[in-house]
This record gives sequence, C-alpha cells and structure tokens, in this order.
Amino acid sequence: MAAVDGVDRNEAPLARQTAAHAPDRQKTDVTSFADLGIDQDILDALAAKGIVDAFPIQEQTIPLGLPGQDIIGQAKTGTGKTFGFGIPVVQRLGQDPEPGVKALIVVPTRELAVQVYEDIDMLTSNRSTSVVAIYGGKAYEGQIDQLKAGAQIVVGTPGRLIDLANQRLLDLSHATEVVLDEADKMLDLGFLADIEKIFSKVPAVRHTQLFSATMPGPIVALARRFMTNPIHIRANDPDEGLTQANIKHIVYRAHSLDKDEVIARILQAEGRGKTVIFTRTKRAAQKLVDELNDRGFNVGGVHGDMGQEQRERSMAAFKAGKRDVLVATDVAARGIDVDDVTHVINHTIPDEEKTYLHRAGRTGRAGKTGIAVTFVDWEDLHKWALINRALDFGQPEPVETYSSSPHLYTDLNIPEGTKGRLRTAPKAEKAPSERRQRQPQKAADAAAEGTDEGTTRRRRRRRRGSGGEQVGATFAEGAETTASAHAESAPAAGRDADGAGTHDGDATNEHRDGKSAPQRRRRRRRSGGAAPTGA
Repeated sequence: MAAVDGVDRNEAPLARQTAAHAPDRQKTDVTSFADLGIDQDILDALAAKGIVDAFPIQEQTIPLGLPGQDIIGQAKTGTGKTFGFGIPVVQRLGQDPEPGVKALIVVPTRELAVQVYEDIDMLTSNRSTSVVAIYGGKAYEGQIDQLKAGAQIVVGTPGRLIDLANQRLLDLSHATEVVLDEADKMLDLGFLADIEKIFSKVPAVRHTQLFSATMPGPIVALARRFMTNPIHIRANDPDEGLTQANIKHIVYRAHSLDKDEVIARILQAEGRGKTVIFTRTKRAAQKLVDELNDRGFNVGGVHGDMGQEQRERSMAAFKAGKRDVLVATDVAARGIDVDDVTHVINHTIPDEEKTYLHRAGRTGRAGKTGIAVTFVDWEDLHKWALINRALDFGQPEPVETYSSSPHLYTDLNIPEGTKGRLRTAPKAEKAPSERRQRQPQKAADAAAEGTDEGTTRRRRRRRRGSGGEQVGATFAEGAETTASAHAESAPAAGRDADGAGTHDGDATNEHRDGKSAPQRRRRRRRSGGAAPTGA
C-alpha cells in the first residue's frame, strides 16, 4: 500500500508488505485475534463477548500498532476500526500501568466517545487499567474524580479535553499513546485548531494513530505535521467501490407531506430490525418522533435539543432493544455502533457524499446486510446528482414514490394492505380511584360549559329580591321546576317591550334581564334567634 501523498514513503518493507497482502489473505481464510500476537487476557475479554475473528482493518493495523509504528488507517465505517487502534493501545500500556494519563483517544462527538469508551473498557476488563470518558454535557465533578483516581486511558472530545487541560486538571505530558478517531469528522466540525492545541500538550516522542473513513487534504497535512513515517493502510477491496457491498441502497423522490406515511409503512416491512432515521434539523427530528409515536411505533430520539442525560438514555434504550426506532440528526451518525440495525432511512438527503456514507454505515455493520433508503425532495435533486456522481450509484433520477406506489411494497418487502398506523389496544377500564380523581376535573369542565354533569348535587341558600322573586340558583332536587316557574313568572309584556332585557343606563334600578337589580347580599343574624354559644 502506498503512503498518503506528501507523507514519507520510506516505510519498512516488511510492514508495507504486510499491509499490501492482508486483503488477499482475508479472501482465502479468516484470521483470528489469537494469530495477531495479542495478550491472553485481551483475547479472553474478546471471547467473552463472542468476538474471535478479526476484520481486515484489524488484521492489518494490529500487527503494526503493537510494536509502535505510526499508522493512518482508512476504512469504511462499521468495519471495526475501534479494536484496530484500541488493542495496541491497551497492550502497549502493560498489565499494571502506573496511575496517570498514559493514553489519549480523541473523538469528534459525545456519542462516539461513549461507544469507544465502552469498547476500551471491555478490553481492559481483565487488567487494572482504568478508562475515563471526558466529554461535554455532563458534570465536571465525576470526570475530575476519575482523573484524580489515576485513570490511565482518556477517551474524550476536543472541547472538554482542552477545558480540563487549561484548568490543570488533565495532565497530558505523559500521554505516549495518542489516537485520532474519525479525523475527517473533526475537520468538518471545525476542531482542527483544537487538535493542534492538544498535540502541543502531549510528548513529542509518542505513538500516534489516525483513523478516518475519508482522507481529505487537511487531514493529510495534519498527518505530515504530527506523525513520524506513518504507514497508510487502506482496508478496502479495490473492486468494491466506495459503498459497502452488503448494503442495499434505495433512493426515492418523495413529497414532504407524504414522507411520514411512507416511513410508517417501511417500519412494517417483513424482517425489519432496529431502524435509524436521520433528519437534517433537530426540530424535524423531534416532530418525527412525536408523529411516529402517535402512530403506535416505539420511537426514541437523539438530537441537539435534548440534554446529554436524555440522549444517553435514549441511545441506551435503543441498544438494549427497548426501542426499535431511533430518529437522530447527524450528531449521532458516528456514535451508533449497533450490530443489528437492518434499515437506515434518510428523511432528508445529506449535503455531501461523506455524510451519506456515514449515515448508511449505521447498518450492515460487522459483516451483516442492511438497507439504506433515501428520500429526495424536488428542491434537493441537485444534491442527489452530486452524491450519485461521487459514489457512482448510476441512478441520476430517483423514482417518484408515494405511500400508495406498488414498487414501494415490492422493493422493501412490505405486506400488501399495510397502512401507516398500527392498531392500538383498546383502552382498559379505569379503576374507581382514577374515576374519583377525574371527577373534580369533570365538574370544572361542566361548569365551563354551563351544565351540571359530573358535579355533586348540593343545596345553596336562596333569598328573595325586592320584588319577592327568588334570586340565585340551586342544585337540589326540584331545581328544574323552580327554574321553569321563575321563567313563567316574568311578565310577557316586559319581554315584548322595546329595549326589554337591556341595560338602560341606570345601573342601580334595572338589570340586564329587565328586572330590578337585587339588593346587595348581607350576612344577617336571624331575628328572634338566640346568640350562638361560645361566641
């Protein structure tokens, strides 16, 4: 394999040969981790999770990383890059490293930090090595306590790492193992200046590994500045193309008002497992979460308007299978490492082909198959033209598709007659205690509507106005008779006269019903009654 343009090409011949012939070996036989010179305790930790065989990127990078060779690893997302750099880092620190930060792994997003932390923590399960995740959105105290306790491996995002380093709470002066994961995403998020600050705080003599799915020019320049004679390893089959062969890509031109209905029907396809739906904005993500939940699906969300605790709970529920649909913005595109995601749906088309690859890479992981469905709005056809040309899909015009289109059902194996709403179970009978709690609310609603439904019947004292007529209302039995008698007692002539029932301007003598205004109610002592005792 040739090195990156501009990076020193004088790599060790043996190492270059190893990298060049690894894909050929992969085609003929499967390499296990035991064949790569990995310590037994790490092999036991992997075997406990059912992980025995290595993927191509792991097969090529681990033998070079263990002796300390700087590596640029380039592979498609979902091909196992985490173990490719994680195993050499853990093994090079030894069985019982001294307290203090000895290894630094920098990732672009919080979700990816959590995923990488979990993988490295699993690798160190049989060692005394301690791992800590440092990222924003969570309290400082717990992270600082773990650093003070002597954590040796730090997995973090650039912002929080620099923050703690500036406060002298994170000492990177002994971090001889440095890894940049998803370097191209860091470039997209504008972290390049932060990466340079981090490199200024680590030792000049170190073992550096850089992993990325794509290799733009600024990343090449970064490697030239901060790495020593790195070997560039591409774990791709040259005949495979830019996309993973085990992912089926389907592109539809859909109307924005019909997308929710189409998605709801796709979610009922036969054989559908966990599904990730990507939206362009966080507002659209939350709107889709609410809509699909209303349709009866079990949906969670991950987007920027959610707190970090909410995002982690939602992601954990998705990984554990408590929710089988996750709606996310691109913030989560590189942090969802779930093997059994069968479908990825692009609710809105991404702006570039790199984002498309990373979205689609959430399915078809660990060698499994997957389906990626993309909706293209009429106004986004130019974006699809660029992605189609860059990834060589050979589909310049997406098929116009609606929720009733027959090819939607055949393409995605959706049963005939499927509608966009799940049947909901009938509401259970409410318990008597719930009915009693609901009764005051019913009374308030009834009072607002002018009815006596749902109220308790009680008696109210009545008094007489100046004309001897009853004034006030009663909820006791016979109230309807009293009300009707009251209505009949009003003289018909008064009702027929001009201006009857209106206010004549004399507020003291006439009311809106044309009758004299009642006297002001006063509390009076009963005549002839004895004074209350104990007064």
